[in-house]
Amino acid sequence: MRLCTLAAAAMVFAGPALAQDPATMMAEIKNADGGSRGNATVTWADSGMAVVTLDLMDVPPGVHGIHIHETGMCTPPDFKSAGGHLAGDHDHGVMSGNGPHPGDMPNIHVPESGALKVEYFISGLTPQAMADEDGSALIIHDQPDDYVGQPSGNAGDRIACGVFEAAE
Repeated sequence: MRLCTLAAAAMVFAGPALAQDPATMMAEIKNADGGSRGNATVTWADSGMAVVTLDLMDVPPGVHGIHIHETGMCTPPDFKSAGGHLAGDHDHGVMSGNGPHPGDMPNIHVPESGALKVEYFISGLTPQAMADEDGSALIIHDQPDDYVGQPSGNAGDRIACGVFEAAE
């Protein structure tokens, strides 16, 4: 059943632009029906590395690509409003000679329970890039990322999305 225009407009998940660089950003990850699938947190260490923590639930079991996208908007059902990956001046994927994008992350391997908690260290991901005037979002894809395909690793449809906002 398709959402009517008014209902779809009411389900746009968007956050405000941020006035200053945050030390920590958080996103509630939701599916196309608006159901929560958990949270993502990004914290910047003094070393400059970003620590990304995912605490997920009710995600379909299997291997999924997961990326930080360039626009802080999550309009269901396809979440294309989040734009492409947060790319900087790099190609997609750790297997690419000019990669990876700052928003590229390792695939998640979700067990049958649908719950997963994991932490990643990412270099090149900055608060300035994530908190620019149109923000950023985390996308979970239906398929695994192949770590080389352009521009997004052939990771398939977008099945969940969350807009990053400064943590309080």
